[in-house]
Amino acid sequence: MFPNDLPPVSNRALYAYRVLAKWFSFFIFGLGSSILTLAVLPPLRLVLHPRARFQKYGRRVISAALRFFVFVMHSIGIVNLEFENRENFRHLKSKIIIANHPSLLDVVMLFSLIPNADCIVNAYLNHSILRLLVRQLYILNSLDHEELLSTCTESLRQGNCLIIFPEGTRTPRFGKVVFKKGTARIALASGCNILPLHIGGTDKFGLGKKDPWTGFNPRERYVYRVSILPEISPEKYQNFSRPAAVRALTGELYASLFTNRGFIPTAAGVQKISNQQA
Repeated sequence: MFPNDLPPVSNRALYAYRVLAKWFSFFIFGLGSSILTLAVLPPLRLVLHPRARFQKYGRRVISAALRFFVFVMHSIGIVNLEFENRENFRHLKSKIIIANHPSLLDVVMLFSLIPNADCIVNAYLNHSILRLLVRQLYILNSLDHEELLSTCTESLRQGNCLIIFPEGTRTPRFGKVVFKKGTARIALASGCNILPLHIGGTDKFGLGKKDPWTGFNPRERYVYRVSILPEISPEKYQNFSRPAAVRALTGELYASLFTNRGFIPTAAGVQKISNQQA
């Protein structure tokens, strides 16, 4: 059941409780999402005009709801969210936020910390019960290339922070991590600085890619330790050709997130050499 790099379960009763608490948390998340989509956001949309004003306050409502969700998970003993100073996150404006993606809850943690967070979401959500939330508040990845760049740039110019996971999927436990080039393209098009965040803490087994739903960290609760890394400016690449600038900036991004954190760059992406998180 467990990967070879994890220790055995130390307390089976506590482990079973944590798995059940995790399932309960996802039930709460689904219920809360439905309430927001069906009962909270529609009235807000009716009274808040224009759309940009609704988006501003709608995103703040989502952030507050996710802070409550994190509080619930903390209260039942399965999650700790650690960071240096909440004000460092609350006052971010017009930044492209990138982060590593070890687990299913990464976006929840970042949205709970950043009240003006925008993001690019999978278009399939446009056909779910969350379609009002997705279509009105966030950016669909089904837009064509130029429209996507334009929409992201406009959101950043309005003072929002754009959260992107450059891997495009959760980090695999073993093997290579390949960064996509979309983040660099958006940064070069918008001229906005990139702020890397590293998500460390305890092992996230049970929330990682292809992990079983019955899985949990065998010894302790999930700890999300969010660290702010030095900003990266795309301005230094303005004299490069666009393809060269995209490649160079992408290389700097994954080096910032993973070098000296258990990964080394490779030609194809980043090769994992250690399972220890920062």
